[in-house]
This record gives sequence, C-alpha cells and structure tokens, in this order.
Amino acid sequence: DCFTTVSDITAKECSQLLERTPDIVTPNGFERDFVPAEESYSTKRNLSRKRLCDIVEALTGERPQKNAFLIATSGRYEYKNKGIDLFIDAVKRVSKSPDLEREIVAFILVPAWVEGPRIDLQNRLQSATYEATPLPTPFITHTLHNYDQDSVVNQIHYLNLDNEAGSRLKVIFLPSYLTGKDGIANLSYYDLLIGLDATAFPSYYEPWGYTPLESIAFGIPTITTDLSGFGQWINSRKEQGLEKSGVKVLHREDLNFVEVSEDLADSILALSHCGKAQRAKIGQAATNVSLEAEWKHFIEYYAQAFHLALKKAALRK
Repeated sequence: DCFTTVSDITAKECSQLLERTPDIVTPNGFERDFVPAEESYSTKRNLSRKRLCDIVEALTGERPQKNAFLIATSGRYEYKNKGIDLFIDAVKRVSKSPDLEREIVAFILVPAWVEGPRIDLQNRLQSATYEATPLPTPFITHTLHNYDQDSVVNQIHYLNLDNEAGSRLKVIFLPSYLTGKDGIANLSYYDLLIGLDATAFPSYYEPWGYTPLESIAFGIPTITTDLSGFGQWINSRKEQGLEKSGVKVLHREDLNFVEVSEDLADSILALSHCGKAQRAKIGQAATNVSLEAEWKHFIEYYAQAFHLALKKAALRK
C-alpha cells in the first residue's frame, strides 16, 4: 500500500491514505559508542566548558561565572523547522525575566554560509593576555558570506541580544560545522555538547530528532516539542517530566508560538535554578531514558515492519 503512486489513485483515495494510521512506527535507535566512559567524562566536560567560556570571554570581554548555565540548540539550519527562531525568542524572554538569577549563555550551534573564522577572535584565543573589551559584533564567531541576510543574525539584532556589558544573559552564534577544525572552538560537536548544562530543540517539524536523544545520552537534559517523533516517544512513556526522564516536551502547534516561547523560557529558567543534587537526579534520569533508545531495543519494530510487509505482499499475490 505504501508504494501506490499518486497517479494511480483519486484525490479522495489519496486523502483517505493520508488519514490512515501507520501499521507500525519505526523509531530511530542509536549506539552509545560516542559517549565517553565514566572515567574520562569529567575531564572532557571541563575541557568543553573552558573552551566555551574562553570563546565567550574573547568575544564579549567578560568571562562567564564558574557556575554559569550553558544551554544550546543545534542541527541543520532550518530556521523555522528546527525552532531556531523560537529558541532565540525564548532567550530574549529569559533576558527580561525577573527570575533570571544565574548567568546564562545560550549557544546557537548551527552551520551557516561561513566565509571563515574571525581573525580578531582567533588572535584573542591564541593570546595569553588581551584588553578585556568586547569585539565588534560580540556574538558571532565566524564571518559569513551573507551576514546582512542571515536569519539568526537579523533576529539577534532585532531583539537587541547583542551581549551588552554586564548582561546576565549572553548569546553566542557559532555558525560552523563542528568537525574539530572550525578555527575557533576546534572541538567536535560531541566534545562541545558534553560541556553544556541543557539543550533545547523546539522543533516545528521533526520526523524523529537525534539531537535531543544525543543530549540525554550524555546526561544533559533537553527540551523539545511534541511535533517531533522523539517528543512523541517521550510522551508515550509512563514516566515523564524532567526529573523522571530528563526531557521536557512542549506542546506546539501552528498558532501557539508565543505560548511555546514562554513555556521554553520558563523551562530554561527552571533548569538554571536547579541545585546540584536536583541537577544530578535529572541527568541520571536523562541517561536512563537514553538507554531505552538503543538499537537493541528499537530493532524489534523494524523486524515487525518487515514481517508485516512480507505478509501483505504475499496476500497481494
């Protein structure tokens, strides 16, 4: 049935096909070989946090506090589908909140049309000492071919998230592929991910969503939406909520952008208020849920799908 072409059916039949519930859903599993062993976890986390804070300091002239809350979004540059626009909007709400107590740095790790790493930023990162003043455009790490047309840059300017001196919330746009050779971070995506305190992927469209799954595999809590397959899988579980799953699933639809942005801002603030013990509990819950998504568990859905497909094919003969 899945291979029937549109030309073979009427519009009514096409509509009926689209309304049908799939026989089986095949979620995407993964292997944990990219997650560092326990004995090297702390070392890698400290290295990541130091590098991220070095970048913030070199750009803004201000080093984040030791207990600064580091959060990021990442993925392909699908400005609306990935919820990048919503993430930035929520960050602006956080910056204006009276509940903002802990310093927060929000990273946008999304590859754009990069020309190259910023030379002035490279020079600072390679220097033992430099004048503690902000660089021009102190929120972006690379030069872009289309700076004036870039959606993230324009939204940051529009919302005045330009990292003013003394602000307790800063935004850093790292628009390069994180291969370990970007010229600024020089760490791979996973080697940077491990240093974060949380991630957010408020997707408007996402068939599955590996980025939030990768996040919880590192024990890092994440925020996503029910317009992602991963979010729906989390909602299908008996235990939900940050303390029981390490995942917050926001309800998102066509017309509730503002409500979702407010919920995301509240969730970011709530996570930033967590004490050490609560943070450890949420991190362990995140790791435990990620173990349920390994291929050794999800492969059974694919076996069922193939069995069902072969059975239906035999009936058509």
